Amino acid sequence: MERAEIDALLQRFDQTASEQANPRTRAIVNRLMRELCYAIEDFDIQPSEFWSAVELLADAGRSGELGLIVPGLGLEHFLDLRADEAERKAGLLGGTPRTIEGPLYVAGAPLCECEARLDDGKDDGEPLFMRGQVRDDAGRPVPHALVEVWHANSLGNYSYFDKTQSDFNLRRGIRADEQGRYRFRSIMPCGYSVPPGGATDRLLLQLGRHGHRPAHVHFFVSAPGFRKLTTQINIQDDPHLWDDFAFGTRDGLVPDVQRVSAPEELRQSGVGKPFARIEFNFTLHREAAPAPSTEVSRARAQA
Repeated sequence: MERAEIDALLQRFDQTASEQANPRTRAIVNRLMRELCYAIEDFDIQPSEFWSAVELLADAGRSGELGLIVPGLGLEHFLDLRADEAERKAGLLGGTPRTIEGPLYVAGAPLCECEARLDDGKDDGEPLFMRGQVRDDAGRPVPHALVEVWHANSLGNYSYFDKTQSDFNLRRGIRADEQGRYRFRSIMPCGYSVPPGGATDRLLLQLGRHGHRPAHVHFFVSAPGFRKLTTQINIQDDPHLWDDFAFGTRDGLVPDVQRVSAPEELRQSGVGKPFARIEFNFTLHREAAPAPSTEVSRARAQA
């Protein structure tokens, strides 16, 4: 079909809309429909191919993998880059880089004051001690900031989604102290892959890509009067550090990992074996009226 014919057909579809239509939704759907119809025509997409794609998306919905396909296609990173651009236009420069949330946050984790132990002691992975400070963009402490943290275990699995783990294992909220300082003990996370044979894996194979993520630790960092930060740190020695299928690794989010084995430090730590130490400070921007909100409304698990 010629594009003029496609446009006429889409106009006929749109003319069935009533006055109760949401103008923004209507405009967006019409634009997406036009681009999809153009692509079907340009690539001569056959009905079997079309319905195969529909079934893949339906399968992803049934298995809960749409939250993996979105970052896997780079869309979540694209949204981050648009948010970066909006902040620059509002005069907000620097600060801790944002990066993708991913689909594995669970609301309702226990809240701890100043420090927390994230793991339940059942995983024999490498102990990890992490600490730092939440600051504003002038370097001043942000008192009592909330640091929400979650990450995978030493097998690359997340509690709640992995029913073999205890409730809220490797998940906590930490209320920083008056100087914005936080600290926690946990275990070193492991990188992981999308479910083998699942919808995301099948799509990525068709694209000639893998589905591996490097080891990382997720954070929400927030405080009244400041813009909420969604970010993560990546572990520097992971083989997929700069080859993340979800494009989540960013400059400024790969802290040094110090391996500690000195007997005196092992004794003081209370773990009795070598451990890893990470120091990482977060810098938050104050709220700015011209910049869009950093609170993202999306479906999230809640235990």
